[in-house]
Amino acid sequence: MPFELDLPPAFSGWRIKIRDRERLEPPHVTVLWKARAWRICLRTIQPLDRHPPTRLLPKSLLSLLRTEQAVLVAAWNRMYPENPVSSDD
Repeated sequence: MPFELDLPPAFSGWRIKIRDRERLEPPHVTVLWKARAWRICLRTIQPLDRHPPTRLLPKSLLSLLRTEQAVLVAAWNRMYPENPVSSDD
């Protein structure tokens, strides 16, 4: 079952998810806006892909990801214990 982070009303239309069936990929969240999707590394809060450009993401949303990083890491580690964010967890 995918995990979706609850976002404040200021981010209406945006979604942050950990999708199903991603156990072989680097630990990441997917930030969604309409048809666009950004994969953001949970270790570094940096994009994993070149497209779509990160400049299209609101800086406040990236800041929220940093603030909620522990929650997202815990959710990833629960979903994919064989591929944890770090070996210290």
